[in-house]
Amino acid sequence: QVQLVESGGGLVQPGGSLRLSCAASGITLNFVKYALGWYRQAPGKQRELAARITSSSITNYLDSVKGRFTISRDNAKNTVYLQMNSLRPEDTAVYYCNAEYGRTYWGQGTQVTVSS
Repeated sequence: QVQLVESGGGLVQPGGSLRLSCAASGITLNFVKYALGWYRQAPGKQRELAARITSSSITNYLDSVKGRFTISRDNAKNTVYLQMNSLRPEDTAVYYCNAEYGRTYWGQGTQVTVSS
């Protein structure tokens, strides 16, 4: 059974930082082959891709997070990370981890709230 478990969300003030983690199980034998992504969904809005990293560690980012967010992967730990710096209130959303290799898997989401 495939599971993606996110952690690291919470409440942070504008300008602050958070690091999200997503640990995978059930796909560990092929984890290196998966493209991994962090999506986010704010209330009343569609889910959007915030950051993605391929099996070759090529990254791409939503324009509004470029220079502030960094996605990385640790294949030895079957984990993908999202370092979020200089957070803004508009970054408030539920953040979902995603893994793609033929099939697509989703985590349950973690809430990130940026507010003073």
